[in-house]
Amino acid sequence: MKLFGPRGHPLERRDQHLPEQVPVDAYGNGGFRFGGMSHRGSILILPSGVHGWAAATPADITTDSLSAVFDEAATIDMLLVGTGRDLVPLPKAVAAALRASGTAFEAMSTGAAVRLINVMLDERRRFAAALLAVD
Repeated sequence: MKLFGPRGHPLERRDQHLPEQVPVDAYGNGGFRFGGMSHRGSILILPSGVHGWAAATPADITTDSLSAVFDEAATIDMLLVGTGRDLVPLPKAVAAALRASGTAFEAMSTGAAVRLINVMLDERRRFAAALLAVD
């Protein structure tokens, strides 16, 4: 489906990206607030910045959906995975692939991950986060 702007010009879909790691100010209602902006949907917080993430449920957390994490694995010491309202363990294949890449990881609820992200930013830790949006 093609989308059009207010003057009838076609809109180009762009990957959402904020080119720096910033604190998460709020989460819920299906999205996040960070860096003076809001984003509807899930996000990846990587050393390269904050990116929109297509994953919506724990079943969407796969090696493919985490490809950007693997691309930046050399600059990540810890991956926080916010699995929604509740903790859902990562699939064995995803856990094995993260271990093979040398990336430590911890799955937790999205709320717990958001709180820990802000602490890790203050401590200037080398981390990434994959956060499923919650309602």
